[in-house]
Amino acid sequence: MTPTSGDFATEGICVCSAVVSASAVLELRDLTAFGSSTRPGARAFDVPTEVERLVKPGGALANMATELMGAQASAVRILYIDKTPEMNWAVPWHQDRTIAVMDRIEMPGFGPWSVKAGVHHVEPPESILLSIVSLRLHLDDCGADNGPLRALRGSFRLGRVPTQQIKRCVESGSVHVCCAKAGDIVAMRGLTIHASERASRPDHRRVIHVDFSVARLPGDLGWALT
Repeated sequence: MTPTSGDFATEGICVCSAVVSASAVLELRDLTAFGSSTRPGARAFDVPTEVERLVKPGGALANMATELMGAQASAVRILYIDKTPEMNWAVPWHQDRTIAVMDRIEMPGFGPWSVKAGVHHVEPPESILLSIVSLRLHLDDCGADNGPLRALRGSFRLGRVPTQQIKRCVESGSVHVCCAKAGDIVAMRGLTIHASERASRPDHRRVIHVDFSVARLPGDLGWALT
C-alpha cells in the first residue's frame, strides 16, 4: 500500500488510491444504509455481506488497517455517510472521543457514557483512542467543492485536546484537505483533529467509514461490532 498523499506515520492522515474496484464501488452504492437515515451519518452494527468481505480479517480494509497500525486490527464501528444537496452539512473542528461497546460496564478511566442509535458509547482512556484508525472508503468522487474531510496534520500526537483549545491548534497547524476519487480510501489516526465544510457544489458524497482498533478492551467490556 502506497499513499498517494499524506504521511500516515507522522501526519496521522493519508489518501490511498484505487483500493476498491469500480465494480465493487457500484455494488456498494446500492446499500440500503445510505437511504435509511434522515441524519448525516447512519450507524450500523449488522454488517451486510458486501461490506463484511472488506472489513473481515483478510479483507482489503482490514489488511490496510493492520498495515498502517503495525498490528492486527479489527473493525469496531461502521458509519454510512452521504452528503447530498438535500442534506448538506458542516462539521466543526473536533476529535472523535467515544467508542461503541456492547454493554455499559463501569470501568476506571471510562466515561462519560451516552446512548446513540440504541448502542452504548463511552469515552475511553487516551490509549484506546490512539489504537484506532478510521478508514473512509469513498464511493463517489469528492473534490474540494464537495465538502471533503479536512484534517490537522500530526494532531493525534497532541492527545486529547480540550475543546476550547482546538481552534488555536488549527490556526497554528497545517491542514490536509482530503480530496478523493471513488474507490480511494482516506485513512485517519484516532484523535486527529478534523472537520468538514458544507459542499459548495453538493452532490452525492457516499462514504463507508470504518473504525478499526488494535486494542482489546479491559475486563468484560466488549466492542459493539464483533
